[in-house]
Amino acid sequence: MAEQNMPNQFDYNSTRSKLLLTEYGRNVQNMVKYIVALPTKEERNRYATVVIDLMGFLNPHLRDVADFKHKLWDHLHIISDYQLDVDSPYPKPTPEAIYMKPKPLRYPHQRIRYKHYGKTIELMIEKAKSIEEPERRKHMIQAIANFMKMAYVQWNKDSVADEMILSDLVALSGGELKIEENINLNRVEYRPVTHTQNNNNNRGGRTNNNQNNRGGSGGRTNNNNPRNNNNQNNRNRNSGGAKKY
Repeated sequence: MAEQNMPNQFDYNSTRSKLLLTEYGRNVQNMVKYIVALPTKEERNRYATVVIDLMGFLNPHLRDVADFKHKLWDHLHIISDYQLDVDSPYPKPTPEAIYMKPKPLRYPHQRIRYKHYGKTIELMIEKAKSIEEPERRKHMIQAIANFMKMAYVQWNKDSVADEMILSDLVALSGGELKIEENINLNRVEYRPVTHTQNNNNNRGGRTNNNQNNRGGSGGRTNNNNPRNNNNQNNRNRNSGGAKKY
């Protein structure tokens, strides 16, 4: 009798249809499958709106996405395998657009003459060449030289002479940009990171505090000693009085 009551086939997830969007679950996919099979378009539109609200409730994080309603309608069409015929407020997506791969990014192949200065310096120099106003051109050249000095110190981790920066500026500009010799560049010093020292100091402070706290516990022990001494004295007095009587 037990063998006759057993079902012919068990319902496993491995035997079910594949979940197209797992974040919405099996029930939403079954609802969309039911909507696709409805005979009239009015019914499909009404049920599709209800399912869209349910999808937004199940994934509240999509509300932070710009135009999240558009995303929900696209997901609805994807779950239906693009077979749902409804009046969507947004254009229906196509499988080609969904699975389209972006073009690979192109890596720059431009040659940098002095890599420790970077490509930005070369662009700034080209911009300074096009400036015709003498005063503005002068300030631009001085700003470029100060930036070059800062970049050099960060790369070399040491001080650098202003004459070297000026000679590199002339070389990069092809001799078109020059700075007056009596102008001094900003002073730049390399300062190494000292996070390890700060962490050690903090640890040392915690250790001292713990030691102080331990000293406080020792004070409690000393405070308890007089109590013990008083108790012992009382016991001696009581025992001594008993002997007299």
